[in-house]
Amino acid sequence: METLIRVLETALPVFLTLAIGMLCRTKNILTREGVAQMKSVAVNIALPAVLFSAFATAEYSRESIAIPVVIFAICCAALALGFLLTKLFKTPGKLTPFLMTGFEAGMLGYGLFALLFRGEPNSSFAIIDLGQVLFVFTVYKMLLCGRGNLKAALHDALVSPVLWAILAGLLFGATGLYDALKPSGVSSVLDSIAGFIAAPTSVLILISIGYDLIPGEIRWRKTAAIVGLRVLVMGAMLGVALLVNRLLLGGIMHTGALILMFILPPPYVLPVFADAGDERTNISSALSVLTLLSIALFAVMSAVL
Repeated sequence: METLIRVLETALPVFLTLAIGMLCRTKNILTREGVAQMKSVAVNIALPAVLFSAFATAEYSRESIAIPVVIFAICCAALALGFLLTKLFKTPGKLTPFLMTGFEAGMLGYGLFALLFRGEPNSSFAIIDLGQVLFVFTVYKMLLCGRGNLKAALHDALVSPVLWAILAGLLFGATGLYDALKPSGVSSVLDSIAGFIAAPTSVLILISIGYDLIPGEIRWRKTAAIVGLRVLVMGAMLGVALLVNRLLLGGIMHTGALILMFILPPPYVLPVFADAGDERTNISSALSVLTLLSIALFAVMSAVL
């Protein structure tokens, strides 16, 4: 009974908020433009507050620096494996390999981590996320935007509030400035401001995700092949990450945060680069199914952790 209550406490708010998002679409409570603006508020205002707080309060050491390096390398390996497997299994779509790597931590991961590990600092998840953020803003975007388009990738990174929030958090945390400001009370003020702005992040993000979930438009046959490959690649990469964490890093990565990261769907930015109409539909369908799968696995995690 206690396990059931914990699952309901953790997973039910997620499913209900997704349902509210779907209701907002069917009842025309929100327009597509309104949802786009809500996403913009979540990504450009609320999420940066989450990230600043997470990185400012993180504990830094020589060992912890290795975490983003390992995750970056794993993301690169997953992309390479994605290209290999899609060619081997003749899975259609030039952008399909990009569905085999990266994680939607910003729009989904942080909200789920806060629900699953209540009372634990987001920094446990953020230090893992840092590696994949660096990957997405460099290798991932350069390959999506065009080979060698380093200038465009750097421009996208430099104008992103998410990246600046991470850098500001790293400045405060890694230099010890955050701890130095504690006696004066400045750190607690920063915590209060960041916490207040970050509070609606999960709700805004989940409503916008629910709004875009349209099961009737999913192409199930094509989508199943893509989802199967993603699960295969992520299963293999999670195994590698867990082994590296145990054997090489001394278990410094938060195991629950690591598992949560690897069950997340790919970055939601991908459909923006799918110019072909047919491929855009396939990618959006795959992202929708992978999001539903992530929520289902999240519910399982809430029952066993």
